Amino acid sequence: MLLTPRGLRFAGRTLPCSIGRGGLSPNKVEGDGATPIGCHLVVGMLYRPDRMAPPADWAEPIGPRDLWSDAAGAEDYNQHVRAPYSDSHEALRRADPLYDLVLVTDWNWPVAEPGRGSAIFLHQWRRTGYPTEGCIAFSRPDLHWLSQRVLPGTRLVVPPLAH
Repeated sequence: MLLTPRGLRFAGRTLPCSIGRGGLSPNKVEGDGATPIGCHLVVGMLYRPDRMAPPADWAEPIGPRDLWSDAAGAEDYNQHVRAPYSDSHEALRRADPLYDLVLVTDWNWPVAEPGRGSAIFLHQWRRTGYPTEGCIAFSRPDLHWLSQRVLPGTRLVVPPLAH
């Protein structure tokens, strides 16, 4: 997968996408809204089993207690955690459809550097062109198409000046 100014190129297609409100950054930090430049790997796929069938045999269901730690000082920073969880976190099971299907990248994972950013996902966008908090977002049909073709270890290349 290659992020370009026209979208994400993969398997002969270019999928329109949105990036972080902070643009692209070689020096990602927690809360800056930037999409990190570099070569990342897809390391997981999460989905809402109450809203869809598993998109791939390696996809893991998102349950009501599933969270992602964004607490830079916590031992499990930038890790999938479960409620109850007292440190800062993001709920993976949301009322809106943004995280119905999530491809997890290896940005700052599995051993996270505190404050370097967390939860860099590929997920559904709010609407065309609407920026994310650092993730890369797609239309629901394009995200489903992508999820049926990527495998664990698929490379995501985010070059400088891609957007």
